[in-house]
Amino acid sequence: MDANVQPKTVLIVDDDFMTRDLLRLMLRRINITIMEAVDGLDALEKIKDQRPDLILLDAMMPHMDGFTVCKLLRKQPKTADLPVIMLTTRADQHAIQRGLQSEVTHYMIKPILPNDLLNMVQQTLEGVA
Repeated sequence: MDANVQPKTVLIVDDDFMTRDLLRLMLRRINITIMEAVDGLDALEKIKDQRPDLILLDAMMPHMDGFTVCKLLRKQPKTADLPVIMLTTRADQHAIQRGLQSEVTHYMIKPILPNDLLNMVQQTLEGVA
């Protein structure tokens, strides 16, 4: 690997500390920088300061849900193309439809197997998925 290549940055957005911790542990296997946000408002503030290469976004959070975050990102020229993987326990058709309407890049149902998450993150960062 080229020493001048900076690792990609992934923003984990989830109101549950244990979920953020678990995702962080899963992602340690690949060479990335990890940022964290505790809810949608926190995520938008952090994205203003530093644009990540990918967002892992929980759907249901206090203050602002993941669907709204994604819609707001899509409206801004600087973040319109930012890949978003929505992670949620919501497998019902209504939630999946909301995710599609919010223009998430991928929609993954929790619980997520580590290898499935790593593959999706790597493929998305490489522009394959």
